[in-house]
Parts: sequence; C-alpha cells; structure tokens
Amino acid sequence: MSTDKEQYKVHQQPYYQAQGKEVTLYEAAYRNRLPVMVKGPTGCGKSRFIEYMAWKLDKPLITVACNEDMTASDLVGRYLLEANGTRWLDGPLTTAARIGAICYLDEIVEARQDTTVVIHPLTDHRRTLPLDKKGELIHAHPDFQLVISYNPGYQSLMKDLKQSTKQRFTAFDFDYPDTALETTILAKETGLDEATSAKLVKIAHTARNLKGHGLDEGISTRLLVYAATLIKDGVDPLDACRMALVRPITDDADIRETLDHAIDATFA
Repeated sequence: MSTDKEQYKVHQQPYYQAQGKEVTLYEAAYRNRLPVMVKGPTGCGKSRFIEYMAWKLDKPLITVACNEDMTASDLVGRYLLEANGTRWLDGPLTTAARIGAICYLDEIVEARQDTTVVIHPLTDHRRTLPLDKKGELIHAHPDFQLVISYNPGYQSLMKDLKQSTKQRFTAFDFDYPDTALETTILAKETGLDEATSAKLVKIAHTARNLKGHGLDEGISTRLLVYAATLIKDGVDPLDACRMALVRPITDDADIRETLDHAIDATFA
C-alpha cells in the first residue's frame, strides 16, 4: 500500500496564493475528516487549491473529472474479463478509501445523480463504501477524505446537487482573486512583469462585467495565465490576448469586437 500512496502524492509544491482563511479552515476540516465541497467559477483555482492542500498535508490525491457518462462502476470498480476468468479492478473512489487518499471529484454536478449517491455512506459517521458486485464492505482508511467541486454558475434544474448530498459537506465559496492578488499571481506564476500582468487583469474585469450580458462566463485566472505565458515567450500582447482571452470564451462577433477594443485600448 505504501507504493500505492507514493504514486498519488503531490511531490512538488503547487503555486497557490490564499485569498482568505481557506487554508486554515481546510486543515481543520481534514483533521476531523469532514467532507469538503468547493464552489466557484471555472478557472478560479479550485483544483489548484485542493492540489496544494494535498501537498501541504502530505497526503495522496486521486482526482476524478466527472462527466455525464460516468457510472457508479467507474467510481467504485468493476470485474474485468480475462483469459483465465474475471478480475476485480478498484475504481478511483475505492482506491482512495483503501489507501487513505483525498478523493477529489471535480465538477460533481456533471455526473448523473444515480452515480453520486454511491458517495453518501462515505460522507457520514459510517465512512463505508459497499461494493455490491463484489459483496464487500470497505471501511475507509482513517486518512481518507472526500472533496467535491462544482461551478454554481452553470447550475440548472437538471444539473444540481440534491440537498441530501449537499448537506453532507462543509463548503468553501471561491471566486476570482481581487485585482492586486490576481496581478501578483500572474507575475509569480509566469514571470511576467507586474505592469503587464495588471493590464491583463484589467481586461479580465471588462469581460467579467459582461457575464449575463452576452457572456456565460468571464475570463478565468487560468486563461490569464495562458496569455501571460504567451507574452513572456515573446508573443505580441494583442495577439496573445485575442488567442488566450477572447477566442476561447465566445463566438459572438459583437462581444469579440467589444473585448478586442478593450485589448487595443489597454495595450495602446
């Protein structure tokens, strides 16, 4: 099992800048093995935060990118047919429960509701995972913790967590950092100078103000890192911004024109 744990460890410190008390609060949740839910817009640092906490706590991390085709068997495990018969293969949730890893279910609302119910016994006093197909009941390792994330901005009646699931978790609200912190993050993450980083953040705020007025989602911190990386590599700032900040988020000609004007004005 020690080998299994090591392969899931985060061995290099991820860069993360705290926005508030989230690091201290997460440590308290982990000490008590409370399940954690992280909510916030796309690209605001949710996954980076969980990766950073796994590194800080020196615990293995198993991440699952949830999708609408994911079944309970994808999480828990299944029998595989081989030449000599069948062999059971643990899924990521089962592996995490066995070895004492942090299991991170990213964008949990993308998974079908009949799939997410399998996590319920792991999120209360039982801390168990029934493997019905195998006839086994797993008692989670003392170090095991379950973490889920989702983007409330994309909630709908068909894609939301049931209250019976939500009320099994403690929760953090994440958002994009304030102007000064986001500028610092860009500069430290990419090596780009502070002045140019600040211009990128200014463009992002212009786009975020259009959310709900033509844009489903604003420019994320992740996309700002992409733009800063391109500029640091010598790409013209106007081209880098159009490539990394505008073209990925919209195909609407009017919105593109508005953002292109903002880029021209910022870097004029």
